[in-house]
Amino acid sequence: MKKSLCMLLLFAAPVAGAEQIVKEFTGTGNTTTAMFTVESPWLLDWRLDADYEALTALDITLVEAHGRRHVGRVLHTKRKGNGLKKFEEGGTYQLRISSTLARWRIKIIQISREEGELYTPRGQ
Repeated sequence: MKKSLCMLLLFAAPVAGAEQIVKEFTGTGNTTTAMFTVESPWLLDWRLDADYEALTALDITLVEAHGRRHVGRVLHTKRKGNGLKKFEEGGTYQLRISSTLARWRIKIIQISREEGELYTPRGQ
């Protein structure tokens, strides 16, 4: 009985953790990232570190890679921290990143529809 339960858990584990890191970007200044392609839904996982509390800033803008259409501002912060932003539209994109006195890390994560339903905006 124990052996069959362990085998069942082993086979179920890959389905439960279906998220996949598509791209990861790190830096300290201004840049436009390489292109990445995602399907709906997907996450932008961001982290901002800095040596100074008051002088740091991070702006991230999402841009359609083909045609360079401005999709919108994803993040604007003047504080160290981290967070997630869920997107419902797939495509091929790039990020325009502008930072001041900051170290940033951004992961683009592909998630399943089921996982996407688990993410709700803060305050809900």
